[in-house]
Amino acid sequence: MTAEHHSLCHIDALAENGSRGFSIETAGGRRAVMLVRSDGRYYAYVNSCPHTGVNLDWVPDRFLDISGEFIQCATHGALFRIDDGFCVHGPCAGQSLQALPLYRNGNFLGIVL
Repeated sequence: MTAEHHSLCHIDALAENGSRGFSIETAGGRRAVMLVRSDGRYYAYVNSCPHTGVNLDWVPDRFLDISGEFIQCATHGALFRIDDGFCVHGPCAGQSLQALPLYRNGNFLGIVL
C-alpha cells in the first residue's frame, strides 16, 4: 500500500495551545484526524477514542481540556497526554491515541496515512 500525503492547513491556522479536526478522504475511505499545537510543537492523531472509537471532540475543533494540558474525550472524559497520546485517566487508561506521521512543507502542515 502506498503512503498518502495530505496537506491539512497553514501553520497559522492552529493557535498555540489549540487544536483542529479534519476529515480526510483516503483511498481506504474517510478518516477523522486532529492536530494539536502545544509549546510550539505540532502533533497529529487519529480522532478516535481507544475505548469505543468515538470522535474525541465535544464541539468542532475542541479537543483539549479546560486547562489546555490534555486531549480530552468528550464522551468519557478520558485524558491523553498531548506529546504522546498516552491515556492517563479514564476508561482507556494505559492505552494511547494513534499518532500520525506529521510533516511541514514550508508553512503548511500535513500528515501521512
